[in-house]
Amino acid sequence: MVIYFSRISVLLLFLCSWNSFITTEAYDALDPTGNITIKWDIMSWTPDGYVAVVTIFNFQQYRHIQAPGWQLGWSWRKKEVIWSMVGAQATEQGDCFKFKGNIPHCCKKTPTIVDLLPGTPYTQQISNCCRGGVISSWAQDPATAISSFQISVGQSGTTNTTVRAPRNVTLKGPGPGYTCGPAQIVKPSKFISADKRRKTQALFTWNITCTYSQFLARKTPTCCVSLSSFYNETIVPCPTCSCGCQNSSQPGSCVDPKIASVVPASGKNSLEPLLQCTKHMCPIRVHWHVKTNYKEYWRVKVAITNFNYNMNYSQWNLVVQHPNFDNITQLFSFNYKPLTPYADINDTAMLWGIKFYNDLLSQAGPVGNVQSELLFRKDPSKFTFEKGWGFPRRIYFNGDNCVMPSPDSYPWLPNATPNLATSPFIILLITFFSFLILM
Repeated sequence: MVIYFSRISVLLLFLCSWNSFITTEAYDALDPTGNITIKWDIMSWTPDGYVAVVTIFNFQQYRHIQAPGWQLGWSWRKKEVIWSMVGAQATEQGDCFKFKGNIPHCCKKTPTIVDLLPGTPYTQQISNCCRGGVISSWAQDPATAISSFQISVGQSGTTNTTVRAPRNVTLKGPGPGYTCGPAQIVKPSKFISADKRRKTQALFTWNITCTYSQFLARKTPTCCVSLSSFYNETIVPCPTCSCGCQNSSQPGSCVDPKIASVVPASGKNSLEPLLQCTKHMCPIRVHWHVKTNYKEYWRVKVAITNFNYNMNYSQWNLVVQHPNFDNITQLFSFNYKPLTPYADINDTAMLWGIKFYNDLLSQAGPVGNVQSELLFRKDPSKFTFEKGWGFPRRIYFNGDNCVMPSPDSYPWLPNATPNLATSPFIILLITFFSFLILM
């Protein structure tokens, strides 16, 4: 009986631990509260439904949604239809054969919504819409970390007790990776007029929270890190097969650098990468070079190279963790913001390009790279070049963790061990053994 209960206890412990792994999968230690919140505000009732404003807030510090933009989907609980939309559109109309005269915008049970493109006529726009689904991260630009659209829903009920929230909400940004929870009833949103003299509020509000997991987004990493220094000739490349290996059975799976100049531009961003053939096979490589050592300062050069012919990375960002970021003095051609999720620790920095200068990382090719230099002030209590201290602990590109080289391969300082021939210890040891032999 004791053995039986012990087995049950072990099984329960395993199940609980497995459940904890699942729930913490999307946790990000550098952005513990980061999420995307979808706010569904019912603004008015109609004869057979309501008009709502749906707003997507990106509260993630350094993870943004780049082109080709977000896609939002859900399942209706009843027989709802979308009569009209402003600032967005459904990708499919669906089967609306039951309707005569006034045809709904979308009759699908599971609609998929996308943002409108820039240049949309003003009569079809709403505030915070029409950027092609691109949403900035909160740290880079809070003003453009929001996307909104207006939706008129029919056959849904016309009171707080008869209307039902959509379920099975999905968010692609632009690919998979986000998991959305159920809609929660919250306090109605409040709005302030343009002249800030009047405050109104929604009739009813739902909140839907979505979190990101790199494991769900893709099976392999998307970036890697290489290292070098002025004090060692060794250049540590990205680990072999960091993001995959070259497929010898499919010669067209990557592009030989020798013929890269004749590769035609795709003309648009594609989720399917076309990579330059490398040993690491990563779309992005980040190179960290310890460049110069001064009396009170030291300098680092950071270079980001794009090996993907099918993607231009707009509004890219880099997150670097290093203990000397609490003493950073100057940056050249990058923006900088400290990330301090834990108030007493300032070892993480977010870097991104300057608008209209280098905020676009172009596709693979001669201009497919951006670079900058960082100047750090030395802290005598902890500064050293020994044992790879000058290299970063972690690097993220666009929110995804990059593959780092093994620490034992880092460029170390030249060997400073004293010459064995003149070592007093060795001389004493030789003398001792010589004496034993003579005895």
